[in-house]
Amino acid sequence: MPFLRTSLLSAEPAGVLESLDELFALAHAMEQEAANRYESLAQDMRGQGKADLAEVFTKLAAAEREHVDSVTQWSQSRRGKSPDPALVRWEAPEALAPEAAAEVKTSRLMTPYRALAMAVRNEERAFAFWSYLAAYSKDPDIKRASEAMAREELGHVATLRKERRRAYHLEHERSSADASTPRPPQIDARRLELRLIAQLGDIERRLSGPAAVRTRDMRQQTIAMADAAAGLGSFPASMERKDPLEIAEALVDGYLDGAERSSDAAHLESLQHLAERAILRLAWLRSLAAE
Repeated sequence: MPFLRTSLLSAEPAGVLESLDELFALAHAMEQEAANRYESLAQDMRGQGKADLAEVFTKLAAAEREHVDSVTQWSQSRRGKSPDPALVRWEAPEALAPEAAAEVKTSRLMTPYRALAMAVRNEERAFAFWSYLAAYSKDPDIKRASEAMAREELGHVATLRKERRRAYHLEHERSSADASTPRPPQIDARRLELRLIAQLGDIERRLSGPAAVRTRDMRQQTIAMADAAAGLGSFPASMERKDPLEIAEALVDGYLDGAERSSDAAHLESLQHLAERAILRLAWLRSLAAE
């Protein structure tokens, strides 16, 4: 299986979907589980007197309930019926990893920004999950529906990253004196992609076996991405001195930001394609760092 598509998952999906009814049932179950988990965390935060965090998780739960309704409507439109929970044959990735939920409940350092960062990771995992199913499905209808779910999750990633950035700026408001500081020199996404190519080469030389092969493949993909990224984005030149994870994260944000602002259809499609590959690359780098 492609390592890139599953590196956000705690385990490889147990199989492929056999029908659209099963797909809708699984999608419905995943969104409902996420809504329940976020609502539970909202209640915990209210009980601890953490109103700001309770508000974040309440909004996340509401968003997931909207996703539940969307899946139900899609199922009714395509199949003439609501999703059937009995058709879920195997366990989907959890909406929130147990250790993440435990951190939310116990950490005194938890902030809205960190909570939203966790939510971003969860949506990235869902994107990787549906991408895997789309890649391995032999049924054209299931493949198209899985691809549609992956695109939906990518949209959720973009929305949550926007909210996360807003939370970050609220937590790190600059003083009026800082606001007058000249803007540092900027570089485009291609420069960062080129830097990442060099870093991936260094990583490859430290590895062996399948891990080295995967790194080489990722480096080749990054070379192609660099060609497509010329003139895109605007990043502080100092970002070139960051580690691969930070650069990969910045590029994901840059491509998603660009797609959000783009009004040209072809440009938008190019940025979305770059964002998809950048998210999968970031997932791979995170999993590599965790090994």
